[in-house]
Amino acid sequence: MTEHEQVRVAVIGSGFGGLGAAVRLRREGVTDFVVLERADSVGGTWRDNSYPGCACDVPSHLYSFSFAPNPDWPRTFSGQEHIRGYLEHVTDVFRLRPHLRFNSEVKMMTWDAERLRWDIETSSGSYSADLVVSATGPLSDPKIPDIPGLDSFPGKVFHSARWDHDYDLRGKRVAMVGTGASAIQIVPSIQPDVERLTLFQRTPPWVMPRVDRAISGAERALHRALPFTTQARRGLLWGLRELQVQAFTKRPNELGMIEQLAKRNMARSIKDPALRARLTPDYRIGCKRILLSSAYYPALAQPNVDVVTSGLSEVRGSTVVGADGSTAEVDAIVFGTGFHVTDMPIADRVVGADGRTLAEAWRGGMQALRGASAAGFPNWMTIIGPNTGLGNSSMILMIESQLNYLADYVRQLDVLGGRVALDARPAAVDGWNRRVQERMKRTVWNTGGCTSWYLDANGRNTTIWPGTTTEFRTATRRVNLAEYEVVRAPAAKKTGKPEVVDA
Repeated sequence: MTEHEQVRVAVIGSGFGGLGAAVRLRREGVTDFVVLERADSVGGTWRDNSYPGCACDVPSHLYSFSFAPNPDWPRTFSGQEHIRGYLEHVTDVFRLRPHLRFNSEVKMMTWDAERLRWDIETSSGSYSADLVVSATGPLSDPKIPDIPGLDSFPGKVFHSARWDHDYDLRGKRVAMVGTGASAIQIVPSIQPDVERLTLFQRTPPWVMPRVDRAISGAERALHRALPFTTQARRGLLWGLRELQVQAFTKRPNELGMIEQLAKRNMARSIKDPALRARLTPDYRIGCKRILLSSAYYPALAQPNVDVVTSGLSEVRGSTVVGADGSTAEVDAIVFGTGFHVTDMPIADRVVGADGRTLAEAWRGGMQALRGASAAGFPNWMTIIGPNTGLGNSSMILMIESQLNYLADYVRQLDVLGGRVALDARPAAVDGWNRRVQERMKRTVWNTGGCTSWYLDANGRNTTIWPGTTTEFRTATRRVNLAEYEVVRAPAAKKTGKPEVVDA
């Protein structure tokens, strides 16, 4: 690699979003690109999250690219190792390895307004790119709360996304902090082996049964022999979830029947009325992500498990203290406390046209035109950007929609020709965000009575898409040049500033 490698496109991250972007660029005839990855292998969140029991809560045939169907999924809900293996397979099949730059964490990327390029500093060297596709993902940087006394804890401490496989939990007293999607998989996986498990629950989740099974050899043989059957299976899974969206976005009261099913699921395993009361949420189902597990409640009912219905407030030596004053002696603390979703660290490392970082631009809340483009950050796009998350379906559907947008973005730059950049107009970004937030008002995520990680520090939902995946695909099918300022380079020689042209 040269000291300052110049490429047409730099993709940041090699999870589903980054690899999908790489495949789409190659299909568009763009081969002059790199994928910058801070780790030493592909996989993103499915590389980082390797905790016991880690698996997806979206059916396998829907949680995969439509352009790379996998007829050999072993289970209806795949485990982490199978999803990571799938991403390695995609990397090989689409010949992406020559584009990968491992151990290349982005330290800073700065827009050069005169050259209309992004200068990128990484831990392995420098790059210059016409276009940046940021695919770092919202579930990439773990969040550990600031707990008084945690630094002096004599035992082992780690986050679920940074699992220490060298530390043996067998026979240990373990504190599990959090009751989100990771925690409900970890708890039943470690409960049989630990001496005692203390679960700190600030807010109980709604949990539905996980209807998982092995996919038979006959089914897999059928999918291999008749590929359209794989597509049909995916289409059925997608369609059922599209039909559910109205209840989440327009008629949250219809979710009451689902709550009754969730309560029956709990009652089958939790016989103690007092414990059942502590595990019953007081908010509408769907306000937080509905979790799937058939093993979580049975694990909580075991005699070596204590449920503390408050957060962890303090650590005193080897003693953990709940906000309710309860205490427990533990050897290890495992945090299942989520990620920096609405305050993504990458935003501090992106410096736009006016010298502000993306974090500064988003101080009042994240917003991006069609979930992709931020005003003041020309030729910069994000995959899984603001308000592109889902509460009931597969994020791969949203990613593929954004890849359509990326493909047309590249085509528009080609049509415009020369040294050119597209910068989202502030009015277009504001208008898009205003419409999204207006639709958000009726949704269960805003009216369900909970505080979730979907909300930012200002209480605004900057994470979830308030509609169907079909609506989002339609909205991102084409780039509307009227929503962008077209910035050209030639005038920079005369005025020292790039020329802004009305599209």
